Amino acid sequence: MIYVVGLGPGRKEEMTGHALAALERCDTILGYRAYIDLVRRIFPGKDLRASPMKAEVERCREALELALSGRTVGLVSSGDPGVYGMAGLMLEVAAGRTDVEVVPGITAANSAAALLGAPLMHDFAVISLSDLLTPWNLIERRLDAVAAADFVVCLYNPASRGRPAHLQWACDILLRYKAPETVAGWARSVGREGERRCVTTLGKLRDAELDMFCTAVVGNIGTTVLEGRMVTPRGYRFGVREEWE
Repeated sequence: MIYVVGLGPGRKEEMTGHALAALERCDTILGYRAYIDLVRRIFPGKDLRASPMKAEVERCREALELALSGRTVGLVSSGDPGVYGMAGLMLEVAAGRTDVEVVPGITAANSAAALLGAPLMHDFAVISLSDLLTPWNLIERRLDAVAAADFVVCLYNPASRGRPAHLQWACDILLRYKAPETVAGWARSVGREGERRCVTTLGKLRDAELDMFCTAVVGNIGTTVLEGRMVTPRGYRFGVREEWE
């Protein structure tokens, strides 16, 4: 049996009861080093196996081998394992040879949005700016489409040492359709040491120094700032329409 578990932001308080119960049942827990460090604080007596970034396929194969040998295995992701996590890959590798249960968690879009206010109250899209597995020209097409439709946009993996300009490129695409004054924000290390948030504008977000621990949110035409927090109207109050022209 394999449980693919979402840890949410990382604190025990922000993990679901389902996730905690699933990991309690596990003999062995596997994951990326940073995520195993989070689990170690909660389950110090477990057989914990950490592996580096870009070892995802090998990690899933090890989880399958352990499960087939009779162990109950936990495979952990931060956030939700079905959102840029390990769930899909584990199901592919397992290919029906053992039971796999996907245990959801709070994804980065939700945790960042809560810290910033309520920017996801209307239609939104989530796009990763990492081109490790997705060609940049496809990411550009997706950014162009959601900007043209005036979606609120959550940007995962906005920048790294290997691709420092991706956030600027993404903002330049959004700026073709959205005004520089469009409300935007970012959150870093939500629920962990060093947590930070910033409410700003799309024009200023373009030049922000963000990294892989950040999630950025760009509002739609109706998003506003209320007492320092991002709010996207849903249409319940003050006669605000459901759609904007």
